[in-house]
Amino acid sequence: MILNLKRPLAFFDLETTGVNVASDRIVEISILKAMPDGSEQVKTMRINPEMPIPLSSSLLHGVYDEDIKDAPTFKQVAQEIADFLEDTDLAGYNSNKFDIPVLMEEFLRAGINFDIENRKFVDVQNIFHQMEQRTLKAAYKFYCDRTLENAHSAEADVRATYEVLLAQVQRYDGVEWEDKSGNKSIPVKNDVDALHRFTNLNRPVDFAGRIIYDENGVEVFSFGKHKGKSVVEVFKIEPSYYSWMMQGDFPLYTKRCIEKIWTDFRNIQHNRGANVKPSNASDVAIQPKTKPYGGNKPYSGNQHLDKAKEKKSGPITEDMLKSLQDKFRK
Repeated sequence: MILNLKRPLAFFDLETTGVNVASDRIVEISILKAMPDGSEQVKTMRINPEMPIPLSSSLLHGVYDEDIKDAPTFKQVAQEIADFLEDTDLAGYNSNKFDIPVLMEEFLRAGINFDIENRKFVDVQNIFHQMEQRTLKAAYKFYCDRTLENAHSAEADVRATYEVLLAQVQRYDGVEWEDKSGNKSIPVKNDVDALHRFTNLNRPVDFAGRIIYDENGVEVFSFGKHKGKSVVEVFKIEPSYYSWMMQGDFPLYTKRCIEKIWTDFRNIQHNRGANVKPSNASDVAIQPKTKPYGGNKPYSGNQHLDKAKEKKSGPITEDMLKSLQDKFRK
């Protein structure tokens, strides 16, 4: 069968130095671009990650330091990859949680503005796990009745993923599915929009899933002490949380999403005439208190000290500077 496509659907798979989205690097990428007319285009390349590949990772995907020592860096081929993916939707196996976030990190490090705002994302693993709940190798055997050879080779995995999706669309045509709330639907259709909706049920804002949309479309944190709370509400009561995340070990794309929410929040507050903390502050500015005993001058919390400061205020003289110098001279 042929997928019903409005524009190319790019299946891609990454082999990497590890599984940390923020710090690990791509060592191999393979892209199979399925075209609306049924034709295919494939691009596979090795990438020099500019860091040693851990032996544990090499044993898994078969790519060793020696294999990529003469390969181009991602920055050198980033534009070529971006051009190949231009005007495509994206698909993969566990791609929403790993491959897309890693690819976005690499593009950001390379200075490439890879726009994902208007793309659809089809995660074949999500269809599989929600309908059958197994692995790629098992999925290939289950849906295609074939054994996956050369598993963890990028091109073998990406082709298997493509074939599994074709089989899934055919197998679940007209099959009813019930979600956790008891709502029934027929989610798996030969339509990328429908597949996008079904494989993005958690509605992540940042792919890494640190921020998600709730049932009302509001961005909420999905981790830590503010889990389940609105991001904007957290910014209102604890602005330093923004600085903590921007300085923390979070993926660059997560930080970009946080920065956008923060900027929109500040703009709204500014338009309302409210006092807003500076967006790039590592320490939150403390607004001066109002004097409880009247007056318009800032109050430090100790009216006696305030009055003493007022009494001693005046121009700084040479004698004062000399006195301070003598006092602190060792």
